[in-house]
Amino acid sequence: MKYYIILIFSTFAFASCSENKAADNKPAENKTSIPQYQLTVVKKAGVATIIKLPAQLVAYEEVSIFPKVNGYVKTVLVDIGSKVSKGQLLMLLEAPELEQASLEAKEKYEKAKADYSIDQEHYNRLLEASKTPGAISPLDLSTIKAKMEADNALCNAEKDDWQMQQTMMGYLQVTAPFTGVITERNVHPGALVSAEEKNIPMLELKQVDHLRLQVDIPEGVAGTLKDKDSVSFYTSAFPGKKMSGIISRKSDNINEQYRSERIEIDVPNKDGSLAPGMYADVVLQSKGNDNALSVPKSAVVTSTERKYVLVMHNGAITKADVSTGNETVDNIEVYGSLQSGDSVIINANDEIEETAK
Repeated sequence: MKYYIILIFSTFAFASCSENKAADNKPAENKTSIPQYQLTVVKKAGVATIIKLPAQLVAYEEVSIFPKVNGYVKTVLVDIGSKVSKGQLLMLLEAPELEQASLEAKEKYEKAKADYSIDQEHYNRLLEASKTPGAISPLDLSTIKAKMEADNALCNAEKDDWQMQQTMMGYLQVTAPFTGVITERNVHPGALVSAEEKNIPMLELKQVDHLRLQVDIPEGVAGTLKDKDSVSFYTSAFPGKKMSGIISRKSDNINEQYRSERIEIDVPNKDGSLAPGMYADVVLQSKGNDNALSVPKSAVVTSTERKYVLVMHNGAITKADVSTGNETVDNIEVYGSLQSGDSVIINANDEIEETAK
């Protein structure tokens, strides 16, 4: 019985020694192994993409018509939807005070003109008589000449006043400054209108046979667009109907709040199918910036504080701040302290820290 116990113990001891030797011969695990990242090379190339942006149609020209003088509305010759031509009479106002002032100004002008005519005749007679030596004293001639010149100046002043009153009377006739459509009417015959109050216009006039399509372009894309570039757009009023135009104007100014530039596309509308205020979706074919660098979209990390890519150089990782431009599902334009040929981590995230080497 003792023999078996010793044998079992010996066997256990041998197995334990074998395990210890095997453990001693096994290579130690590398607890400080460096993570392996998938890298890609930064390329110098713009990213062509299709951009869809909200836009709005507005009248090519529009004006709110306010009274230039105080008066009463006598007649309104147009209403909402009326198509008018440039110079067409829209409204008639009446102002008895202006009419009276115009008549008085005309009477003063006629009187001043008559006084000047008499003085001129008197001066011419004395001038003729003065040719006879001793007939007219030089003082009398100078006096009548001075009076004639003063009356002439007064006559001109009264004439200017009368013409000004005539101009004020002309404001009682409200005409269209350009061809368009009346889109708003806020007065009726008998209403008192004031030139001092500019709250509500009497009429609103818009040119609708020629419209402007206004769209705000992100600054990263605006620099790639030029005048006369073709633009496609769709309207909510005509789903699926593709319309097109060319870029007519660029504001050359970046909105500091939205970081965008306003552009306008002229849209002919002879058939009147479109209207100011309609919403539209603009589709732009952005060719991309030739001076831009491109990386996979997953290589750009966006945090609350910064936007950057992780650059791998000689085994060390550094964060390079970038700004972005055009993007597609896979690639994105970047601008910053990068160079073509740099290696960046493809699947970057904010948990990857910089390393020193």
